[in-house]
Amino acid sequence: MKLIYSVLVCIILLICYPVSAQSGKVPPFRMIQPNNKIFKAENLPFEKPIIIIYFSPDCDDCQQLTKEILSHMGDLKNVSIAMITYLGVDLVSQFVQRNNLKKYSNIYVGTEGNSLFLKTYYNIEHFPFLALYNKNGDLIKKYSSKEIDLKDLLTRLKNL
Repeated sequence: MKLIYSVLVCIILLICYPVSAQSGKVPPFRMIQPNNKIFKAENLPFEKPIIIIYFSPDCDDCQQLTKEILSHMGDLKNVSIAMITYLGVDLVSQFVQRNNLKKYSNIYVGTEGNSLFLKTYYNIEHFPFLALYNKNGDLIKKYSSKEIDLKDLLTRLKNL
């Protein structure tokens, strides 16, 4: 039953969202959270900056980035952070639990499933990937894998 549901969600996502990263706005993603609820980009509070992180729960660099981000949550408390993967809800749930992410009301974690909408949208080849948007939803900077510099990200956030 879960497989059929996942396939249907992916088909709907592919049909409804033929957009490209050229728009420079927060992409209209959808993800399934560990509680099996659907979370949409439009649910993000747009009155503050947004960080989208595309990751894999079992990726060492992704784990390291998550730890670094959590160590700077004082600086990131007024930022909405969407962490999205393509892997299953079970792995997302384990990742959330392992990193105690439920305690952060500004972090939203889920899976886009097999739709690979964001992976295609950003043309992601390596994990983690990070995109920073201002409070109006305008793209400020994209960081690919090894290019992610948390110091640069925090500086850019202070200037928004």
